[in-house]
Amino acid sequence: METTELIEKQKSKNQDLLYINREISWLSFNARVLQEAADPSVPLLERLKFLGIFSSNLDEFFRVRVGTLKRMIDAGIKAKSLISHKPKKVLNDIHDIVLEQREQFDKIFRDLTKALEQERIFMISERELNDEQKEFVQNYFDTTVRPALVPIMLNSVRKFPYLINQILYHAVHLKNEREPEKSQYALIEIPAEELPRFIVLPRYGNNNYVIMLDDIIRFGLKDMFAIFDVDEVSAYTIKLTRDAELDIDDDVTSSLFEKISKSIERREWGQPVRFVYDREMPEDLLNFILENTGLTEFDNLIPGGRYHNARHFIGFPKVGGSHLRNNEPAPIPHPMLPRRSSLIQAISEKDVLLHYPYHSFNHLVDFLREAAIDPKVTSIKMTIYRLARDSKVINALINAVRNGKKVTVLMELQARFDEGANIKWTKKLEAEGAHLISGISGMKIHAKLCLVTRIEDKKKVYYASIGTGNFNESTAKIYSDHALLTSHKHLTKEVAKVFEFLENTYKSHRYKYLLLAPFYMRKRFKKLIRNEIKNAEAGKDAYILAKMNSLVDREMINLLYQASQAGVNVKMIIRGICSLVPGVDGLSENIEVISIVDKYLEHSRIFIFCNEGDEKIYISSADWMVRNLSKRIEIATPIYDPAIKEELKQFIEIQFKDANKARIIDASMDNQIRRNDDPTKRSQIDIYNYLIKRKSRLTES
Repeated sequence: METTELIEKQKSKNQDLLYINREISWLSFNARVLQEAADPSVPLLERLKFLGIFSSNLDEFFRVRVGTLKRMIDAGIKAKSLISHKPKKVLNDIHDIVLEQREQFDKIFRDLTKALEQERIFMISERELNDEQKEFVQNYFDTTVRPALVPIMLNSVRKFPYLINQILYHAVHLKNEREPEKSQYALIEIPAEELPRFIVLPRYGNNNYVIMLDDIIRFGLKDMFAIFDVDEVSAYTIKLTRDAELDIDDDVTSSLFEKISKSIERREWGQPVRFVYDREMPEDLLNFILENTGLTEFDNLIPGGRYHNARHFIGFPKVGGSHLRNNEPAPIPHPMLPRRSSLIQAISEKDVLLHYPYHSFNHLVDFLREAAIDPKVTSIKMTIYRLARDSKVINALINAVRNGKKVTVLMELQARFDEGANIKWTKKLEAEGAHLISGISGMKIHAKLCLVTRIEDKKKVYYASIGTGNFNESTAKIYSDHALLTSHKHLTKEVAKVFEFLENTYKSHRYKYLLLAPFYMRKRFKKLIRNEIKNAEAGKDAYILAKMNSLVDREMINLLYQASQAGVNVKMIIRGICSLVPGVDGLSENIEVISIVDKYLEHSRIFIFCNEGDEKIYISSADWMVRNLSKRIEIATPIYDPAIKEELKQFIEIQFKDANKARIIDASMDNQIRRNDDPTKRSQIDIYNYLIKRKSRLTES
C-alpha cells in the first residue's frame, strides 16, 4: 500500500486536510513576493522591482492557470479529483484573493511613493508639472509619443476594436457638460512596448522627477482632441488578459514547427480571463466598453488604480543613490576552472559543480567555446528550453559548426512564452548547418543537458553538463541554479543514451545511474523514499532533504505523508506551489517546509536521502509535479564526488538556517518568517560567503 489507512480515512472525509489547492498555493507564493515589496529592509528601488515581479507573475497566472480553469468550466469538467474543488469555486476563491492582494499592492505602492519622496525622487503626474517640466513633456509628447498614437473614436466605428492581450489602453471620455449627448468616447493604445514606461524629467535642484508614459499621453489629450467641442478630456486605463494556452491542431501534414508557429498567432485571440480597469472611470464609459466587448456578465472584472501593467516596475530608472539598489557582488571564479587553462582538462580530472549566480555562467560558455575550436572534439549536443535574447550559447554553437563540429540541438518549441524566440533560434542554427531534433510529439523536453564528444587515444570520451536551469546567461544572473560538469563515464554514457533516444525515439535504453522521466524518475524517487521509511521503522536514522520549485504530485505527497508517520524527518525548501500540508498531527508532523524569496529566484532542485549514512544526493531539472515526473523528459543526476556532495549539503543547511527570507509553509498560508537563534542568517548572502571561503581554501591548498 502506498498510502496509510489514516490517509485513506482522511481522503474520504475531507481532501482539504490533505492537499492545498495548487492555484491557491500559488497565490500564497505571490503574496511572499508582495511581502518583499513591503519589507523596509529591502532597498527601495528593489521593492519597486518586486511590485513588478508580483504583477508579471499575476499576469502569467491569469493567462495560464485561470485560462485552464475557464476551459474546464466551458467543457463541463468538474475535475474535483484534480484540483480539490470544483473549478467554479476555485475561480471564486481566486477572485477574492486577487482583490485583497490588489488592495495590499495599492497600499504598498502609495507607501513606496512616499518613501521615494524622502529620497528626493518624485513620481509626478501631468497635473504636477512646473513650467520647465511642461515644456520638456510637451516636446517629448510632440516628437516621440504622439507619432506612436492611433486614437479610435468609439462612437463612430462600426465594430468595437479588438483588445489585444496584455496591452494597456486609455479609455478616453470627451465630456460636453452643456450638451451631454455630444460627449464622446475614444480608445488609445499606450505604446509601452515601444517606448519607455518611465521617463526621467530634468532635475530641479537636488530632486529627481519621473513621469509615466500614461501621464504624458494624458498631458497631450487636449491637443489630440482639440477639434472637438468638449469641456473636459479624461483618460482611464484598461487592460484585458487572455488565455495563453496554445491550441495545437492535429494536422498530420504539418510539422510541429509549423503548428507552433500558427498557434502563437492564435494565442493573442484567446478567451478573456481578466479585465482590469481604473475604478475612477465614469460608469457610462465602463458600461459602454463592457457591453461592446461582451464582458457585461464577465466574472473577473478587477477594479484597479490609475496605472496597470506594474510589471514595468522591473525596469524602473536607476535614479538616486546606490543604497537604493541591491549591492551585486561580482561572480566568484570557480577555483577548479582557472582562467587561461583548459576547462575540458579540468573536468577530465575532477567533477565541477557550478552554483549560479554565485559562479559565472561564462564558465559554461567558455566550455562550449573551447569545444568549438578543440581539434579533438567531434560533436556537441544540447537540449535547449529558454535562451537569452542575445545568446552567447547560440554564438558558441554556430562557431562550432563553422569549425567543422557536428552540432545537434533539441530546441523545445513548446517552452511557454518563448516559442517565438525558439523558432527564431531554430531557423538561425539550421541556416548555419546545425542538426535540429524535433523532439517527441506531446512531450516537452525539459532536461538541461550538454554533451561534448572528444577523440582521445582513438577512443570516444564524453564531457557533459547536467543542470537544474536553462542555458541562459541572462537568467543565470538572477536564478539560483546548479550545473554539474563531468566526465564520469557512467553518467556521460547515459547522457549519450538520452540524446540517442531523442534522435531516434524508437530506441529504448536502460538507465542505471541517471533518473530519466517519464520512464524511471518517479519509480526511483519512490524507492528512495521507501528505503527511508524502512530504515525509520527499523529504528535507524532516516531523513529526506529536498529543494524544488513546486510540490503538487499526490502520489509523491502521499508517500511523504507515509514517511512522516514512519518517523522519517522530512525537511523541504519549496519556492512556489506546495500542495502538501506540513505539521498536521498524525499525518505530517515530521515534515517541515519553508520557502525562500530573496533577490535571487530559487530555481534549483536538490534531493538528499540519508540512506543509513551513505547519503544519496541528486540535482535535477524536475519538480515533483505530474507533468515533470510523467509527461516530460527530465533528468536527475546522482552526485558522486565527496567534496561536491558536501558542498550541496552545506548549501541546503545554510538555506534551512535562513532567519530573514525563509517563510513557513503550513495550512494557514500566512507566510510567517521562520525565526531561529541567529537573526542575522540570510542564506543567499551566507552562500556567497561560504563559496568565497571555499575558493580561498582550495586556492591556498
